[in-house]
Amino acid sequence: MHSSPVFVIMGVSGSGKTTVGRLLADHLGRPFFDADDFHSPANVAKMRAGTPLTDDDRRGWLESLAAGIREWSQTTGAVLACSALKEKYRQQLGAAATASQPLQWVFLDGSEALVRQRLQQRQGHYMNPALLASQFATLERPAYGLHLPIDAAPAALVSQILAHMPSVGLTP
Repeated sequence: MHSSPVFVIMGVSGSGKTTVGRLLADHLGRPFFDADDFHSPANVAKMRAGTPLTDDDRRGWLESLAAGIREWSQTTGAVLACSALKEKYRQQLGAAATASQPLQWVFLDGSEALVRQRLQQRQGHYMNPALLASQFATLERPAYGLHLPIDAAPAALVSQILAHMPSVGLTP
């Protein structure tokens, strides 16, 4: 069975995961998925109300994402925008990829002040900006993958991803 890479664009809410992920997926001709769309209605309601999610809240969400990763890594590949704030979440997601094609991690990193400014300007998203401090408190920065500063333009970030990951067959 053919396997294709799944790119995970990770970081706190407001770091640019969706914007960069969509651009990368368009460039590669691969499907794009936003992990926010995999949350249960109860999780969305909690976040909208400003209540941080617990590991128990995230269990079903992570299981759904892992099922998607299993499928995508065995078919078309994909780009997934996902916070993946804790190492144990990344381990669970990574275990779902194929052995011959591990997840390609891209961490979008920036200051809390810059992310807060972005969240205050964002319209129509359920993520309550009051949760940002809890996201930074929960964040365990990965020791692997590509780390990129979020103060660069999204197109420049995609160019950096493409330049740093030539060995994974980036052409569609």
